[in-house]
Order: sequence, then structure tokens, then C-alpha cells
Amino acid sequence: MSRKYRVVTAEEAVQFVGSGDAVYLSSAGSVPKNLVDALCTRARLGGLSNVTLRHIHTAETTNYAGAEYEGVFRSESFFVGGNVRREVHAGYADYLPVSLHEIPLLFRRGILPLDVAMIQVSRPDRHGRVSLGTSVDVALAAIECARVVIAVMNCHVPFTLGDAVIPLDRIDYIVPHDAPIETMAFQPPDEVERIIGRHCAELIEDGSCLQLGIGEIPNAVLSQLSDRRDLGVHTEMFADGLLPLVEAGVVTGARKKIDRGKIVACFLMGTQKVYDFAHRNRMVRMRDAAYTNDPFIIAKNPKVVAINSAIQVDLTGQVCADSIGTKIYSGVGGQLDFIYGSSRSEGGKPIIAMPSATRKGVSKIVPTLEVGAGVVTPRNLVHHVITEYGRVDLYGKSLQQRAKLLIGIAHPDHREALERAAVERFGTPFLRVKA
Repeated sequence: MSRKYRVVTAEEAVQFVGSGDAVYLSSAGSVPKNLVDALCTRARLGGLSNVTLRHIHTAETTNYAGAEYEGVFRSESFFVGGNVRREVHAGYADYLPVSLHEIPLLFRRGILPLDVAMIQVSRPDRHGRVSLGTSVDVALAAIECARVVIAVMNCHVPFTLGDAVIPLDRIDYIVPHDAPIETMAFQPPDEVERIIGRHCAELIEDGSCLQLGIGEIPNAVLSQLSDRRDLGVHTEMFADGLLPLVEAGVVTGARKKIDRGKIVACFLMGTQKVYDFAHRNRMVRMRDAAYTNDPFIIAKNPKVVAINSAIQVDLTGQVCADSIGTKIYSGVGGQLDFIYGSSRSEGGKPIIAMPSATRKGVSKIVPTLEVGAGVVTPRNLVHHVITEYGRVDLYGKSLQQRAKLLIGIAHPDHREALERAAVERFGTPFLRVKA
């Protein structure tokens, strides 16, 4: 049934949030900051309690999760960014571990009910449709499931296509508010990251379909692919590093089996260049995370290369990517989705790429994961592991072979200690193992 929206102020819109409600906040560059501010102002006036705020990464928005709002707001993050990390560690906010492709299912199956969805949209087109712009991800499911949908309408939100396009009658209340949306710039890769990028690029053939995360290593990989042909992109997000390859005709998507000729993603995060590139670009197809991150959909394209990172990898290949010991650092995100999906792809290559040591010199290849650390990718699904000291393929290798290979790409300062740990674990026959 269609519904007629009303235009309201932010202060009026947040009156539709009641005590005990569950509220979805759209993420990344699409956080409706003016609604968050208005909601916090209302909370300070009293009369609001036990409101659950569910979201992915809310960028630099920080004023809802702290001790000041204990008993009023409870933040439940599906991915813990730096803006709420301290509050999660202190217990004022919480983390919900789940793979990205499953979050829409939690909403649609009613496992995590939603009363209100707060999103940000573009100006409407001549057909009365708006776009979710930079963040379709799990917002589409939230809109479908929430009792009340409140949208900030912002001329700075790009009109992206695909699942991003929704009719105005999906919205109950519109808050006009034109303000630049959140951007993110990246530092140029350092020498270690460039070497890692080169090792990753060696595995990328003509016609490969790429998934790359965010940060300097993905950019280092992309910078070394200018001589490839007909690369495709099926990813959860992309940023500035992809644009030169599109402009050079390297990324065409011509050899994809599904979404041929399209760059598929569920959210964007980069500078204004990325948003301008995606605006009304028919090559860019924004999709629901239940589509982009479904391993069985990912696997439909051949030669999927998925490049993800890690906080620690133990000598058997277990990957921790969401926590430092018991302290949650980020989240499961889409790592397992794409590692598994690429492993099922014909000619696919799942990759874990990381520096061999932290900036403080602590080895990221370890005898065992730190106590309390979470396993995001289990060892049975790990294939290629890359550091600046080389790349190894653990698939089909025994525990002792894996340990031998991983020690070989660890930082030289830590190899002796790792070998001692391996001997202690496996016995002296380990010294005679051939990887």
C-alpha cells in the first residue's frame, strides 16, 4: 500500500521515536547526522529510555553511544568503528557479530525487529524516486521492515542506481537538509604496502573479478593492474583507487557471468570523486548486501579474487580480523562472505594480505591467536596468505606444512621464535617437514 510522506523538521521527526524502540541508522557516508543530533537533544530533555540504535559503521558520528546516554540509548554495532570502539570496550555500547550478507536476513526474518529507520536520500528524479546514494548495504532491508521510515533528503547524496532507487512512497517523513556527506581520503601506500600490493597483483589475471576492501593495501594492489584486461568488480565497497582503472578501460566487467559490464557494490566510501563517479552512472549497480555478499552469488562469477586483511594469523592459518584479544576492534564484515565465495568461484583466489608485523614491531603471524581473539576466517577456508616477505598457499596443506610456510613469510626478527613454538607444538619432526 502506498503512503504519502510528510515534510518535517529534524526536531519533529525524532518525536516519532518512543521509549523501547529499535532504530536503524544508515551508515558510512550516509549517516543522518542531523537526525542523530536532534535525537540526542531530545534525550537530554528527558522522557526517552531504552532506545536501541542498530547500525554498521557510523563514521565520525559519536554523540549517542557514551556514558551520558546510559539507560537512554543502547548502540548495537554490526561493525565497530573508531567512533564507538571505546564505548564498546567500556560496556556502554555493544557489538553484534554477523557476516554482512546476513544482516538483512536478521531484519527481514524479524530476529532483530525495527521500529524506526533513519536514512539519507538524494533529491527525487522526475519519476518521484529517490536514491539511497552511497549506502544500500542493509538500509534497504531496514526500510522494508521498519514501522516508520524517516529520510533526510540531501542534494549532496549521489543518485546511484540499482537497488538504491526507491519510490518516495516508501518514506513516511522527509527532512530536507543539504550538507556535504562524509568523505574519506587515504594515505599513499608505504613501501611495505606497495610490496604486498605487488604480491597480490601477481595473482590477478586478465578477466579476474575483484573484491577489495578499504585502505592502503587495496589501493596498492589497484595501482599495479594497469596492464590487465577486462577486470570485473563485485565487491561490498570501492573507493578512489578503482577510478583510474575504469578510466583506462582496464575495468570493463566484460568477462563476468552475472552483472556483466557492471561494477557491483553495496556501499561507497572515498572522496567526492567517488560519489561524483557513481552519480547516475549506469556502470555502477548498487545492491543489497544480501546480494553482493552472498557467497553463492559471488561464486557465480569466474576468477573472483578476494583480498582481505587480518589482525593476526596463527601458525595453522586461523585468521583473526575483528578483535585484539577480547577487545573488539572492527567486525566480521564481509571477509568470510568473500573468502568463501571466491573459493567456490571457478579459478577464484581468496587472499589474506597484511604486513608481517605491526608498526610497533609485533609479529602478526603468531603461534596461537591472542587469548579471547575471534576467528573470523577458519583455517579450512584459508588459501593465499601474503606479507611483504612473500605469498604462500595453505590450501590442501597439513598443519605442519602450514606452519613452515607461514614462518617463511613472517618478519625475519620473529622467525626463530615462531620455529621454536612450532617445534614445541609439533615436536622435532617439524624441522624435517617440507612445505
